[in-house]
Amino acid sequence: MKVDVLLGLQWGDEGKGKVVDVLTPSYDIIARFQGGPNAGHTLEFEGIKHVLHTVPSGIFRPEALNVIGNGVVIDPIVFAGELDKLTPFNIDLKSRLLISKKAHLILPSHRLLDAASEQAKGLKKIGSTLKGIGPTYMDKTGRNGLRVGDLFSPKFQAKYEELKEKHLNLLNHYEGFTYDLTVMEAEWFKQIERLKALTCIESDHYLNHALKNKQRILAEGAQGTMLDIDFGTYPFVTSSNTVTAGTCTGLGVPPSAIGKVIGIFKAYCTRVGSGPFPSELDNETGELMRKEGNEFGATTGRPRRCGWLDLVQLKYAIMINGVTELCMMKADVLGIFDHIMICEAYEINGETITEFPYDVSDLEIKPILTSMEGWKTDLTQLTSYDDAPEALKTYVNYLETQLEVPIRMVSVGPDRAQTLLK
Repeated sequence: MKVDVLLGLQWGDEGKGKVVDVLTPSYDIIARFQGGPNAGHTLEFEGIKHVLHTVPSGIFRPEALNVIGNGVVIDPIVFAGELDKLTPFNIDLKSRLLISKKAHLILPSHRLLDAASEQAKGLKKIGSTLKGIGPTYMDKTGRNGLRVGDLFSPKFQAKYEELKEKHLNLLNHYEGFTYDLTVMEAEWFKQIERLKALTCIESDHYLNHALKNKQRILAEGAQGTMLDIDFGTYPFVTSSNTVTAGTCTGLGVPPSAIGKVIGIFKAYCTRVGSGPFPSELDNETGELMRKEGNEFGATTGRPRRCGWLDLVQLKYAIMINGVTELCMMKADVLGIFDHIMICEAYEINGETITEFPYDVSDLEIKPILTSMEGWKTDLTQLTSYDDAPEALKTYVNYLETQLEVPIRMVSVGPDRAQTLLK
């Protein structure tokens, strides 16, 4: 068996949670491979909206096991809040949710460092979610982080105090930054006991044994390709590898085990926080798109910047990830427009560019747009792609030709039932 990978191809918020939920019946195990509580995966069914941050999006399907991989960073407080919201659904978390002992822990002082660093940047802020993600990954690569497995060690308290002392020394360098760590620590230590009571495993061995036993695994990514630490719009990126390659390092599976790569993209583009956005609509059209799509961050609540679909960016993401099939989300949102624009190339210093540049942060980019007829109708009641308006089919066919990858799924609303299989 192979590990199929599902990930975002833009700047996050593409709708990965919904697609994982829809696809989960075809898999035995759903495994998150990177990121942490900065992710916000939204699922909606039976009239109820659910937002997950650390827990894999297959948790509501009783037939699936859910694994939090070693590449994920976990804040016990945020995690406990997620578990509380799952309580009404009578999910047996002890047997259905498995946590890698090699996953790193977000300490309260990590969150303080994140906030202090972002405050010090002033106008150069990167738009951090202030969840402590960056400082935690820094300690991981600095080889002095704390992992879930350390919770079971008699040396845990000593390790914690040593790392906290390092963080406090760093915080002393941020002039004017004030904090109260005592309250944060009390809640943190309370919730690590709850984390310890769950099933913590050697996830790399577990997943490789599962493959040998012919179990079907879907790897779930967080954020999006353009937020990847190596291939995204650096430095306005996250602290982990959000691309297909991150599956191997975040779960401990070999490259030879990767099967399908399912890329998720919106029928338009959005971005939360700072950073370059070549096709951004900082105007009335963008505001209309934001309102129609309810484009506000699932984790932060911040309004998302909106723009037309960017094929230069999307082709780049498909190339980096080795995408084998696509899912197009939020087609219903574009139903308000008479005409829909697509960015096919960039004009930079008078030159037409079709390959995504090394660094778009300091470039003056003019998107070269092509216009297509809009479908100008409500798609949310559709149950079959065959019944879709011809203008939507034309849009999808055009994208398949340009991207050279089939679009297998078109989403026409937030509910799991509002999904057209093509």
